[in-house]
Amino acid sequence: MSVHEGHRQRKKEQFRKNGLDGFADHEVLELLLYYAIPRRDTNEAAHRLIDRFGSLERVLNAAPEELQRVDGIGENAATLLHLVATVMHRTAEKTPTERILNSVERSGAFFMDLLSRQRREALYQVCLDAKGKVLTYGRIASGTVDSVTLNVREIVENALRADASGVLLGHNHPSGIALPSAEDRSMTLQVRQALETMGIQLVDHIIVADGDFVSMAASGMLL
Repeated sequence: MSVHEGHRQRKKEQFRKNGLDGFADHEVLELLLYYAIPRRDTNEAAHRLIDRFGSLERVLNAAPEELQRVDGIGENAATLLHLVATVMHRTAEKTPTERILNSVERSGAFFMDLLSRQRREALYQVCLDAKGKVLTYGRIASGTVDSVTLNVREIVENALRADASGVLLGHNHPSGIALPSAEDRSMTLQVRQALETMGIQLVDHIIVADGDFVSMAASGMLL
């Protein structure tokens, strides 16, 4: 066994025994990259990823094409890293939660946590009961860096399926500021009207960008 192979084996055994305890961020990436880059040292590529994006979290949430701009990261490695983040997001969306979103502050914090790390624009729907308890939530649309298409019928069907009393929408502006565009306002009003015909309230639409959020309800845009 070569020195390089011995190092890989020791890192794998360390992970099997202790999980990620004691691993630096670049070592986590180094370990992941073993499975996409089988015959080269992945330590330098891991360091370059951290240097480029600033943190493990930002690396895992970067788009594959952005990852491939880093020296040593090819299509397989970029796909693997992106897959890890995508699986994490899907698991989180399907995990039951006893969360209560009955204020602008709570709703804003919820969507900030959900959306602030995402590099592409994405739209999420939260279905609530009459007391603001989360019944279901999930991503219902995604788009390019600066656009997402909203499906009014799907939103209504999701709300009916969950037997919701209210709906929250939230999406991000990865390349802009947390202010609703004219299109955001128009589409949101269409959703509100469609939900109202079913006796369901559109409680709010939260826009997240650059570490901040804007509530369309609190801003008087849902009147």
